[in-house]
Amino acid sequence: MSSKLLAFSALVFSSILLSSGCAKHETETAQSEQPKDPNQLRIAVVANGTTGSLDFIGAPEIIAKDPIFLEELKKRHVKLTWEPVTTAAVATLVNENFLNNRIDFAFYGNLPSIFLNATGTKTQIIVPGGIGSNVYMVVPSQSKATSIEELKGKKIALHRGRPWEVNFAQLIQDKGLKLSDFQIINLNPQAGTAAIAANSVDAFFTLSDALILEDKKIGKIIWSSRNLPRDWKMRAELWGSKQYLNANPEVTQLLADATVRAYHWISEHQDEYQQSQTKFGQPLTVIQREQDNNSAWKNNWNPSYDIQILTAHYDRVIKHAIDHQLIQDPIQSSELLDPKFTQQAVKNLKLEDYWADQP
Repeated sequence: MSSKLLAFSALVFSSILLSSGCAKHETETAQSEQPKDPNQLRIAVVANGTTGSLDFIGAPEIIAKDPIFLEELKKRHVKLTWEPVTTAAVATLVNENFLNNRIDFAFYGNLPSIFLNATGTKTQIIVPGGIGSNVYMVVPSQSKATSIEELKGKKIALHRGRPWEVNFAQLIQDKGLKLSDFQIINLNPQAGTAAIAANSVDAFFTLSDALILEDKKIGKIIWSSRNLPRDWKMRAELWGSKQYLNANPEVTQLLADATVRAYHWISEHQDEYQQSQTKFGQPLTVIQREQDNNSAWKNNWNPSYDIQILTAHYDRVIKHAIDHQLIQDPIQSSELLDPKFTQQAVKNLKLEDYWADQP
């Protein structure tokens, strides 16, 4: 692997500047030498093995047990392999697996996918991730700060290169601030939590773990996206290798159908689904509060492939990556979008009217 490609891997997960030109050539060469096997389907998924069995976070847990999906793959002699990744290193592992042709699809976030596409390894959004996840600004419980403006010049823990970095940038830009106005400490969520508990940072920008910190009276939330429009949420989608989906559209469609079918099931089984997610360590009350997105539960799982919303979102993500020198070569958001699989899945499942009344 070239030194520049190694630098890319470091950037995605340590925020080191990417030089993508050489990586493009090497990636394209590697892909041409390793054609996709039409009889396999490899999906990266965030997983947890602490319960004694391998459990998948979110909709993939439903997809993995979908009898229709499994039977259709069996009929076509397609071997399904789930590639588990940890929450602490989702971006690292998924992008490395895509780069090295070890996976065909992944459920993961927006900014790391931009890094990947900037190298020339092309992926597209097969099924959007619904309304998205909330982001939070939390400060130590004894802090007097009540707004992001009051944190100017202070230490803020933020895991660089992860999807919620874009939301942090969105927040400070909305307040007329910039990244250099703060002392950004690059910490993963686990380390950020510890830093808040030890009062070694003045704030922590993160996901729903902020709710746990608040419940334990270790921290207090001074800002969140919970009651804000969907363009303030952190997005994660089902991404697929463009090479694979072009070569295997039928199998790709089966996965799209299974994903939309999972969203539909979850939208009708709120209590059962939320209870199932407690196995990953978060209390039920935290899960319920996090998934209260100021809209109907049903809408949280709307797979609508809204080109306008997705284009605006990924234009902003790409601009952030370029402005902060996370990528050198710009890419077009239109290259990331392919709505046909989701649209066909909705038709196949006769769900055209199911989410029609949702915004």
